[in-house]
Amino acid sequence: MNLTEYRASSSEQQRTADLLRLMPTKGRSALDIGARDGHFSLLMADRFEEVTALDLTHPNIPHPRVRCIKGNAARMQFADRTFDFVFCAEVLEHLPIAILQKACQEMARVVSDRILIGVPYKQDTRVGRTTCYSCGKRNPPWGHVNAFDEQRIAKLFPSCTLESISFVGLTTARSNWLSAALMDFAGNPYGTYEQEEPCIYCDRRLIAPPRRDLGQLIATKCAFGLRKISEILSKPRGNWMHLILRKI
Repeated sequence: MNLTEYRASSSEQQRTADLLRLMPTKGRSALDIGARDGHFSLLMADRFEEVTALDLTHPNIPHPRVRCIKGNAARMQFADRTFDFVFCAEVLEHLPIAILQKACQEMARVVSDRILIGVPYKQDTRVGRTTCYSCGKRNPPWGHVNAFDEQRIAKLFPSCTLESISFVGLTTARSNWLSAALMDFAGNPYGTYEQEEPCIYCDRRLIAPPRRDLGQLIATKCAFGLRKISEILSKPRGNWMHLILRKI
């Protein structure tokens, strides 16, 4: 993924603006989990005296108030209540369930005040899923192995209370079991094969599907028609959910 183009898109700018609106305007210390290119770490450095940028690979963010650390969100070495504020967006949807639960426990442990979470809202991961042509298994789009709503976030953070919630964007993307089964039969030709994330099973890069035969072409057309019915019946919902959690 070209992060420069991604950050410049209107949808991403809208989401960034909402996250900044929810973020404290000043503070002593903040933790950016899954810092990647440092986009949010740098924005947070304008508000906090010190920002710790954490990622699985060592971040490279040249700023005097940003401290870069290679580490795992599920096994953080920081003391309890080290940070006033913890920021975590575009991360939780990628974590296997055992790691997800531990990472949320760790965030609640190292924060003293607030946590800002950003996740896709009620995503139907059957829409846009891929087939790995190395191992033959099906993958959720963008490597999103988790779906979230307000209740699931609350259960993952039992030591916090929900202070505010907002939604960004609108979507009606929805599938159904028959449409998904037909698309699987067709080889999931319209999946998110451009994603950076490898196959969640064999860890190999996803490659574009081969040419479909007549039966697969017919299955694809039927799958789109059935999916359209689900989307017509589906109420528009937020595409992204942003939540502020306060430590009890």
